[in-house]
Amino acid sequence: MAKQNTVFKDAYNRTLKLIEDTDTLPSEPELGGLLGVSRTTVRAVLTRLGELGLITWDKRAKTVLRRPKKGDYFPAEETDSLSEIIERSFMRRILAGGAQPGMQINELELAREIGIGTTSVREFLIRFSRFGLIEKRPNSHWVLKGFTREFALELTEVREMFELRSAIGFAHLAEDHPAWDELREVEAQHHELLGDIDKRYTEFSELDERFHLLVQRASSNRFIIDFYDIIAIVFHYHYQWNKTNARARNARALEEHLDYIHALFSRDPTRIEKACRQHLKSARETLLQSIQEAA
Repeated sequence: MAKQNTVFKDAYNRTLKLIEDTDTLPSEPELGGLLGVSRTTVRAVLTRLGELGLITWDKRAKTVLRRPKKGDYFPAEETDSLSEIIERSFMRRILAGGAQPGMQINELELAREIGIGTTSVREFLIRFSRFGLIEKRPNSHWVLKGFTREFALELTEVREMFELRSAIGFAHLAEDHPAWDELREVEAQHHELLGDIDKRYTEFSELDERFHLLVQRASSNRFIIDFYDIIAIVFHYHYQWNKTNARARNARALEEHLDYIHALFSRDPTRIEKACRQHLKSARETLLQSIQEAA
């Protein structure tokens, strides 16, 4: 169950939430539909619940014996959300195929590979298709339209507008807003990564995603935050397409992030805009280079 492990843990934790408020669980197909996972995963969840004495499970009858305790749950850091699991598998499949236009994606195969229901995969693909990167075909097939130069330029243009607004918004957050503590944590992680850059430079993309999402959330604008999903996916994974000078490029990006973070702490709008524009200009150049090399 290695590849399905995070799916299982996420489904198991969500089932524990269900039995906090109910005395019986629905049928396996209903539970699978509710959780968005396959029947195999449902059975694995029910088996664990039985082993821990949380339920008795005899064919259709699933009776709750006790309410879950904190120790029954898997730690949050071990469970990714279903959308994160689907996103990772989807991008892994695209990268394995070289991210070439015309590449086919079969939602049934993707669901089987992850160990979840097709409905969850379809919902993710429909949401992703809004941006014109993939297109629906008959019989559960989708076609990748390609990460073109035009797409990258349009994406970065909107990203820059949104992020500049969010960065200025960050400077106006209250002194006791939790975002400032998270920014200090992110700053410390940047220093740690730079201190061991030769061995850990490949970890940059995840830190990059965390930092930029933190900035975007300061906007409190649901459309900006929602749009950041597609930005995160493309910018997160382009670091894997383009391995040329990855160590030097990531080290430079970390330094730019630190300048940007210091500017945010200064609350000086002019300084923030300058640092933000400089970093986004570098990110745009790297993305365009990645797409050119992939082509």
